[in-house]
Amino acid sequence: MSLEVGNIVEGTVTGIANFGAFVTLPGGATGLVHISEVADAYVHDVKDHLKENDKIKVKVISIKEGKIGLSIRQVNRPRERRRPAFHPPRSSRHSRRMSFEDKLARFLKESDERQTDIRRSADAKRGGRGTKFS
Repeated sequence: MSLEVGNIVEGTVTGIANFGAFVTLPGGATGLVHISEVADAYVHDVKDHLKENDKIKVKVISIKEGKIGLSIRQVNRPRERRRPAFHPPRSSRHSRRMSFEDKLARFLKESDERQTDIRRSADAKRGGRGTKFS
């Protein structure tokens, strides 16, 4: 059976390291399940989730230079649509039509306002600056 990205195959855990688990696949190939691909939840120790000689289903997620990347957590999960990490607020979406100079000026103004607010807050906590003693 030839391995292709996206295939789901059954393998046997042959070794466990701090960074993941090595899995022997059909045909004798060995791949790595990185610690980030073991479970959906945070994995502190791979040994909490896997033991040597466990039979597991894995999804082939990459094949580069003879190295096979595998995932356990993607086996039962439908394919996700990747979304950008940042979504600008609706009110600022019109800024796409602004020139770079306008965007820069707006950023500098907002940044200056934030810094002023931070300084005022810090001064109030310290008792203010420039107070005169009699």
